[in-house]
Amino acid sequence: MKTIGVLTSGGDAPGMNAAIRAVVRTAISLGMNVKGIRRGYNGLIEGDVIDLDLRSVSDIIHRGGTFLYTARSPKFKTEEGMKLAIENCKKFGIDGIVVIGGDGSYRGARDLSNHGIPCVGVPGTIDNDISSTEYTIGFDTAMNTAMEMVDRIRDTAQSHDRCSVVEVMGRHAGYIAVQTGIAVGATAILVPEIPVNVEDIVEKIKKSNKTGKKHFIIVVAEGVGKVEELADIIEEKTGIESRATVLGHVQRGGSPTVRDRVCATDLGNAAVHLLNKGIGNRVVGYKDGALVNYDIFEALNMEKQFDFDMVEVAHETSI
Repeated sequence: MKTIGVLTSGGDAPGMNAAIRAVVRTAISLGMNVKGIRRGYNGLIEGDVIDLDLRSVSDIIHRGGTFLYTARSPKFKTEEGMKLAIENCKKFGIDGIVVIGGDGSYRGARDLSNHGIPCVGVPGTIDNDISSTEYTIGFDTAMNTAMEMVDRIRDTAQSHDRCSVVEVMGRHAGYIAVQTGIAVGATAILVPEIPVNVEDIVEKIKKSNKTGKKHFIIVVAEGVGKVEELADIIEEKTGIESRATVLGHVQRGGSPTVRDRVCATDLGNAAVHLLNKGIGNRVVGYKDGALVNYDIFEALNMEKQFDFDMVEVAHETSI
């Protein structure tokens, strides 16, 4: 391949810039040209494509977000949108594309591959919910951000003998909630994968209160929701003043951690080497700590097993 493109799609995640940097510099070291496609698949449809060189990606490894911007693109799912995307690939001489994003981004990469544009997917989402990899770019940073915010909230909860019900991100998956909850010593952790029993939470708070505990942290994944309602129920049934806090998109921003910078660099480098060998229609990721790649169809059909053992660890250590 002479020229490859790189784009970020879907929700942004800390470490995406590090992945872009790795893609650009690896490709150039292998003698390829690189095109940056801005605003995801929308940019491919609209021809928002720029040349990237070594200096284009200087001083971005530490920055959160994505300097190529990102967007969701309903039009890309249409026949007209796909046609325009393919035409622009030909117009700009793009022989293959590295797609950084989640499962939705992978589906777009699969469709492009089916139309003759080889693509390699790189997992980038703070939710860590991509089935074909045990780790996704942005997960570690998001957890550390959530942990820091909850630690700050704990200071107030402790000062006022309160219960703080904190919502972290994770609309369809509880990975951030579980590990953040363990890290902050949460009394209870609520995730979409496990049915919520409010009475169990209330009884746990009452039991801990009798042993001398006066302040409490409840971590709730976004997909469970209703944190205001839960706080009201806890206060009503326990008599402990309770407050709800939604952390929101603060978890997506900020400078990526060491782990996210290193993993992003590793995965971006691997994706380019696949394209350099003429191999597309793949996704890269980790299994048992080792770098792997899968056929994109196989990857999209995989099911990720939730770590219920970690939930049990959280339960046993939060008494």
